Amino acid sequence: MLQITSIVLVLLLSSFPHLPWAMLNLTLPSAHPDPEFVAQEVRRRVNASVFRREMLQTTQRDQSSSPLCFTGNPIDDCWKCDPDWPNNRQRLADCAIGFGQYAMGGKNGDYYIVTDSSDDDAVNPKPGTLRYAVIREEPLWIVFPSNMHIKLEQELIFNSFKTIDGRGANVHITGGGCITLQYISNVIIHNVHIHHCVPSGNTNVRSSPTHYGYRTKSDGDGISIFGAKDIWIDHCTLSHCTDGLIDAVMGSTGITISNNFFSHHNEVMLLGHSDEYLPDSGMQVTIAFNHFGEQLVQRMPRCRRGYIHVVNNDFTEWEMYAIGGSGHPTINSQGNRYVAPSNPNAKQVRTQKF
Repeated sequence: MLQITSIVLVLLLSSFPHLPWAMLNLTLPSAHPDPEFVAQEVRRRVNASVFRREMLQTTQRDQSSSPLCFTGNPIDDCWKCDPDWPNNRQRLADCAIGFGQYAMGGKNGDYYIVTDSSDDDAVNPKPGTLRYAVIREEPLWIVFPSNMHIKLEQELIFNSFKTIDGRGANVHITGGGCITLQYISNVIIHNVHIHHCVPSGNTNVRSSPTHYGYRTKSDGDGISIFGAKDIWIDHCTLSHCTDGLIDAVMGSTGITISNNFFSHHNEVMLLGHSDEYLPDSGMQVTIAFNHFGEQLVQRMPRCRRGYIHVVNNDFTEWEMYAIGGSGHPTINSQGNRYVAPSNPNAKQVRTQKF
């Protein structure tokens, strides 16, 4: 029988001698000056959504009315409860919570419909392909008219102000790379399946309409966030990648990772380049409403420096540990559910190294 443990705790993996490092939070463009306020606001919105669900359930029982929308999730309340959401897709950009709440994606931009699943040319991508869309300079809201499997030949390098919106279709992204968000801002990735990503590179790849350059071998991350800000990853599934499923490093900040399903992987999520890399002290990440599922080993997440809010996630399996920290991060862990593995030597929820 698996041991089920419900834990609400705050882990402060920092100390007063390292206060000057924490002050670096104020030096990054998207770092919030009061991360505790952001965390409290997330909890307030979660509590309000749960209260709304309880009230609507009572109303429905009392009045025998038609089914009402009650998710208990402030993100889903924001868009799923709109029956006309397919005609109001860009409302999604107003629904994020936490540190990535300012990610605009392609809001107010044109819609771009991916009609071609091929990825034959990383330097001169064809119109209609996903690669052609993500390198454009202008804001774009990228949608898919039908189910699609996009097998990348090289890493998919984004430009700023893009939304990938996979709602209404079954979209799989696999292959070389996969997704790279490097020195950009304002990206939303929603409702796509990212898996079986492998290293690629040692070739030229285009990153904008006016620039392409030589890329060395990539790590094979599902999503690599490198020096980027205002990023929201929501309602995606990620599994079976060579390196991390999501890695955020090199001063990235203003990130929310929410409502995703992670499975079948060793090193799930790395936040921070190294214990010695000072700019990552300003990293601020919200990890909310995710399901960490079967055949995961460790790093859910692994935090190096920064302020990481881990809230209302479901951890149902790990083989080493769930949450790890080093380099004196602040990990605010609240309202998560942990189901310890049956292995008596692998029941450790968290690990920390100094």
